[in-house]
Amino acid sequence: MNFIVAVASDYAIGKDNDLLFSLPSDLRYFKEKTTNKIVVMGERTYHSLPKRPLPNRINIVLSNNLDFNDDGIIIVRSIPELLEEVKKYNSEDVFVMGGASVYNQLMDYCTYAYITKVNKITQADTFINNIDNMSDWQIISSSDSMIENGLEFKFVVYKNSNPLPF
Repeated sequence: MNFIVAVASDYAIGKDNDLLFSLPSDLRYFKEKTTNKIVVMGERTYHSLPKRPLPNRINIVLSNNLDFNDDGIIIVRSIPELLEEVKKYNSEDVFVMGGASVYNQLMDYCTYAYITKVNKITQADTFINNIDNMSDWQIISSSDSMIENGLEFKFVVYKNSNPLPF
């Protein structure tokens, strides 16, 4: 399993259930990595999507809201149920895509992290754990810095040397 996210310098990822940055290159990167794959998200992230479910992907949504249901998605009600569900797929094809609680609960199970690192700190209310401070995560590749919409960023791939089994 993997996770994919865009973060500010302080590992902020959102404000008011929305992304912090408008980076078309990051959206293309996300689409390139996740198309024809499996995406895992919480219910709030699912509802924040402009198009639901995300096309050309298997959408798995974690929700403890028993009234929540939607066509074209797989709903799981707990982390153990989610981990059991993702066993049905090649773990390299599974991408956790938010929100913060889902990232923070699942990142230790992930082997790779695809992080768009934006060189900026901005107002935010949602953060994920900083894997730069976790000994099991090492950078295995990094793009050159780019600038788009006045924001400096790069694509960084991390590998977890000791992911938890599921």
